[in-house]
Amino acid sequence: MRVVTPRRLKEYAEKEPLSKVPLLHWYEIVRHANWSSIHDIRQDFNSVDYVGNHRYVFNIKGNDYRLVVIIILVSKKVYIRFIGAHEEYNKINVKEI
Repeated sequence: MRVVTPRRLKEYAEKEPLSKVPLLHWYEIVRHANWSSIHDIRQDFNSVDYVGNHRYVFNIKGNDYRLVVIIILVSKKVYIRFIGAHEEYNKINVKEI
């Protein structure tokens, strides 16, 4: 899969150093993945949630952080839409970001 704007992961990790290793781990798995369905994604991340409109929510570092992405399976692209602490995630409307 191609992660579009992986720089957002690095920028967030600089702001929240405890997220760096888990985000890098997520990135490496996704970068080498070849997903074609939610089943494939769950093989790598069993706690991923599909919330509609191509948006998926990943729990990072034992649910300390949330990562919201748009995954376009046909073109094999992953767009990072939100990275934040669980408390910040609770304040957003996932389907609108």
